[in-house]
Amino acid sequence: MHGRNKTAGRACFNQFGRIDEMRLLDHEHIGRAHQLDVGLRMRPDSVDASLPSGQQTALQVMLVEDSHIISDLISENLARIPKLTLLGIAETESEALSMLHAQPCDVLILDIQLRQGNGINLLRVLSGDPAYADTIKIVLSNHVSGTYRRICEQYGVQFFFDKTSEFPQLQLLLSRLSETGIDG
Repeated sequence: MHGRNKTAGRACFNQFGRIDEMRLLDHEHIGRAHQLDVGLRMRPDSVDASLPSGQQTALQVMLVEDSHIISDLISENLARIPKLTLLGIAETESEALSMLHAQPCDVLILDIQLRQGNGINLLRVLSGDPAYADTIKIVLSNHVSGTYRRICEQYGVQFFFDKTSEFPQLQLLLSRLSETGIDG
């Protein structure tokens, strides 16, 4: 695949500090799997229940993003990370809630602005439900002001990335989580 190297413009709001350059794919090389289905784009659960208890299973990730270009870019990059499974992509707040109730995840990546509803309200709902207390919540958004960051942190967001410049940091974080597990 042809790619182009991009560097992050600034440090991200996370526990790992500054991250070095990583390879991202050009938009024309991204698959359009979402054209085959509409609405909830659930993927089958690929965790093997027969794994020995000491063996780490794949990191289960859910994405809430209404832009097909961005969700394709994220999907393509996540597919390159070993021990990571993208369970599904929701485009609205209500789809995200339905997906999360049907199939819990280890990591939730969401945008603030959605086609219907918004990521902050989704975070507010999830923060009131103890079932999602251990879910790692990551915001990937164009809305990166300090106010948005503080509100998201108040609702349990552990990581906040600027959609326009911090894809590499998100990918590196997810790679590390898939290697070490969410408790590592």
